[in-house]
Amino acid sequence: MQGTVESARRAPKKFNFDAFLQTKLATILMPTIATILLFILWEVAVWAFKIQPFNLPAPSKILEAAIKFAPQLTENSLRTVWTTFAGFAIASVVGVVLGFLIGYSRVIYLTFYPLLVAFNTIPKSALVPLLAVWFGANAIPAIVTAFLLAFFPIAVNVALGLETIEPEMKDVLHALGASNFEIFLKVGWPHTLPYVFASLKIAVSFSFIGAVIAESIASNAGLGYLIVQAASDFNVPLAFAALIALAVLGVILYSMFVVIEKKVIYWAR
Repeated sequence: MQGTVESARRAPKKFNFDAFLQTKLATILMPTIATILLFILWEVAVWAFKIQPFNLPAPSKILEAAIKFAPQLTENSLRTVWTTFAGFAIASVVGVVLGFLIGYSRVIYLTFYPLLVAFNTIPKSALVPLLAVWFGANAIPAIVTAFLLAFFPIAVNVALGLETIEPEMKDVLHALGASNFEIFLKVGWPHTLPYVFASLKIAVSFSFIGAVIAESIASNAGLGYLIVQAASDFNVPLAFAALIALAVLGVILYSMFVVIEKKVIYWAR
């Protein structure tokens, strides 16, 4: 009997793939493997079909361009990140205030919400040339475009979070003499935080997209500007290096808010 127990202890444990998928290691390892396989297939396809670099550069050529033009990539990446965060910060403040007003005031909801929806349907890329006329080819059009793309989802989600508060709770707090702003701070804001962070993750991505769009049309720096300049010079490997830098930065920005969300509203999970 004792020998059987010892044999069971020594027997290797079977790998549980389903359990592995629930671990943090899987969230890092799986996309990493998929990315490496994608680049390998990309490299092999370019070599097998003899595709020219000015049409579709191989990952090795993109890596060479990234190393060669590392200072330009770094400088323009910092510019894009700065304009993204500037527009996003303004959008966060404006979006929370608008969401509070829309969520608590029926008059403001009926008056301004349809206007916000109508404005949000306008493609922001159509506004960039006007921003360039008004402000010139600098960082301001990128900041404004990042703001315009980001504030609407924040405002809508804050208003939605406030609408889900139980009316009985509002009535009790009003009966105790609490103002709408006090109800928002004590009850509405904590209740709305999951909606806020859901919107922030979307909004920061929208800000990033808006900044790059503006940089490609009306700017003198940034990754969007660098891509346009590289394409005009037929430096396609550099353009792809800038695109990959955009993808990496986008993942980093999104992941940053995922981590902050887990730290701030851990009680909601």
